[in-house]
Amino acid sequence: MFDFKELEAFVWVVRLGSFRKGATKLHITQPSISDRITRLEDSVGESLLDRSARPVQPTLRGREFFTHAERLLEGRDEAMRLFQDEESFSGTLRLGVIETIASSWCPTFMRRLAERYPQLTIELMVDISPFLHQRMAENDLDMLFAMDGLAPGLSVIQTPLCTFEMGMFAAPELAATLRHGDMATFADTAFISFSKQARPYSELVAYLTALGIDTPRIHSTSTLMTIMRMSIEGLGIGVLPVATVRDAVNAGSLERLPLEEPLPPMIYDAIWRRSNYPSFCASVARLAKQCAADYAQDHGKLSSPTTMKGYVDT
Repeated sequence: MFDFKELEAFVWVVRLGSFRKGATKLHITQPSISDRITRLEDSVGESLLDRSARPVQPTLRGREFFTHAERLLEGRDEAMRLFQDEESFSGTLRLGVIETIASSWCPTFMRRLAERYPQLTIELMVDISPFLHQRMAENDLDMLFAMDGLAPGLSVIQTPLCTFEMGMFAAPELAATLRHGDMATFADTAFISFSKQARPYSELVAYLTALGIDTPRIHSTSTLMTIMRMSIEGLGIGVLPVATVRDAVNAGSLERLPLEEPLPPMIYDAIWRRSNYPSFCASVARLAKQCAADYAQDHGKLSSPTTMKGYVDT
């Protein structure tokens, strides 16, 4: 079976009509190019070049083979360009993101990604981190923007992506009730968080337990927008990423509640399989990180109100 080096030697000798010129073109010696073509002829079982002609000419079968050899080399070069020119990437990226990112800087990221890679096809899945990791373990996703929690034995690359400060928010009427109440009022109020499988839910339970609230009433849902809507409707205290509710706070639909101890932040990574477009995914991760940083800068920091005496210690 012949290889690409032998095909390349044959094609350039035919194009230039000389073993010497072909060797110079490929930066090898003339004996080396002769050996390659001899091996190629041994593989196909007959002569491909008329060595007595000047310039060297392909035989009748050699002319026919030359056309196929050129196509094979062009196909090789086209395949290699997939790895050499990222901007011409034309594959499909199966990307999983958590809903907080999907509702914040992801639209900007998607637009900029499409501008950078116009031939790219994107399959986007939005879910909580545990389910996204499961889908990656099953090879249904190439890349995640999620919390850690990797499947054992999965070979991935992981790099920090962004951090969301968390806060508690309530509709104005409920916030006023809490301001005039005490710790019991706070403890008796329902909380609204992400689904029980998501880390923010378990971190909220641990946070409330540390405050002495052992059996909190927590409504759970899978989407950030539902948490926000339920909070605006006064159904409870919403536990939400601060940056994502800035507009609702500025509009007066929600008020941020004061906390003596901050809630644990939501920390996200970009994660991708080592075997799936590693250099391309690294480029995508850098773009995502920049979009996240731009979003954080544009939205600024929503300052926490002064600690409210009553339901937190002062």
